[in-house]
This record gives sequence, C-alpha cells and structure tokens, in this order.
Amino acid sequence: MQCKPLSEQQAKKLASQYQKEAEKCNLGMETCEEVREKAEEALPAQMKLTAMWEIRARQKGWREKVAKSNAFPYFI
Repeated sequence: MQCKPLSEQQAKKLASQYQKEAEKCNLGMETCEEVREKAEEALPAQMKLTAMWEIRARQKGWREKVAKSNAFPYFI
C-alpha cells in the first residue's frame, strides 16, 4: 500500500481538525478539574453533616446492623 502525499490544503484542513479536537479535549479536562476541585472543597462539610446526623440517629436509638437480604439467599 502506498501513501499518497497530502496537498497543502488537505494538510491544513487535517491540522485544523486535530487542533479543534485538542481544544475540545483541553476544555473537557479543565471542566473536569474544576468540578473535582469543587467536590473536594464540599467534602469536609458533607462529612461533618453526615456525622451530625449519625450522632442524632444514635441518640434516638439507631444501631447499625448487617441486614440480611432475601433477594439473594444463596450469597449469604
């Protein structure tokens, strides 16, 4: 199989397509990083809130148990 050389116009078009894909990828990475940072910032507050609710539940008599499921008795 022989490769046919690209014309200058074809090469520019292909380079432009690659550039657009790279820009979309970079934008997606930035968005993902921003969301990760926000989630990381919110985590301590969520953990504190969860602990508070667990303390309240324990004060009301809640005890953590391992529940047995009837859905899959052959796994238990």
